[in-house]
Amino acid sequence: MTPHDNLGYQRLFDDGLSFGVGFPLTNQNDTMPDVDEELRLARHAESVGFDALWARDVPTYWPSFGDAGQTFDVWPWLTQVATVTDELALGTASVVLPLRHPLHVAKAAATVDQLSGGRLVMGIASGDRDPEFPAFGVELSDRGTLFRESVELLRTVWREDYPEVESSWGTLDGEITLVPKPTTETVPLLPTGYARQTLEWIAEHGDGWLFYQLPQSTLESYLADWRDAAGDTPFSMAVQVELADDPGDGPEHIHQGFCAGTEWFRDYFSGLNEMGVDHVLVGLQSDDPEADLSRFADEVISPRS
Repeated sequence: MTPHDNLGYQRLFDDGLSFGVGFPLTNQNDTMPDVDEELRLARHAESVGFDALWARDVPTYWPSFGDAGQTFDVWPWLTQVATVTDELALGTASVVLPLRHPLHVAKAAATVDQLSGGRLVMGIASGDRDPEFPAFGVELSDRGTLFRESVELLRTVWREDYPEVESSWGTLDGEITLVPKPTTETVPLLPTGYARQTLEWIAEHGDGWLFYQLPQSTLESYLADWRDAAGDTPFSMAVQVELADDPGDGPEHIHQGFCAGTEWFRDYFSGLNEMGVDHVLVGLQSDDPEADLSRFADEVISPRS
């Protein structure tokens, strides 16, 4: 089996542009969100047609950065989400590999993948919250090297039994192996941003690329470079979305996205599809998330289908 047999990967990258939505769905990102409400909204997102739910990896809260993600650790949280959903992909956006021992990541990810029936897709990152690194005893300057070594070790312990590996993380001498293994040869890995790597490295070692919202001309350039380096390997991007009351309202820029009416968003995402974007992670900014999840699905996703 190949990474592309992973059911979550297939859901995201089957045919044309797919849509995911990121936790916290309640927009409660500086304290602990209401668990029952988050899970209810997760079920609702699946029922109206979203293809994925994405959870961020934020080990500690740094108020100067602005938010704490969805607060809960990604692995138990996605396991909980798996119990209330059936078919959509479960994504990490993104696991900060230099702050986590890769053997722990490998076991946790394989566990979530098995418990969800093969729905896990992993965004992976080198990290951007500087105070976390001394807290974990990691040098900022080592992030790029540790990221590469972690990816190599993840792939190795998922694919091989009793491997022999020497890395900055430690030594595997062939006497031990990882259990469980994922449902496929490897959990799909999507480097996020450049992760302090070259585009060529990402194209060679990633199962896709996850990037941020970019101006159209810049995005066209990035996509052209990506296709030259990676061929048909999927390209995903995150976009912050705030739905205006009037469907016909034009766009106003917000951080990493737009506030606009559903008619404009429908045209915008149709344009992304034509440009070759494969998946969009929507960060939905809303005071009424249930209603806006439905409105986005009905007025933006469904008319494109």
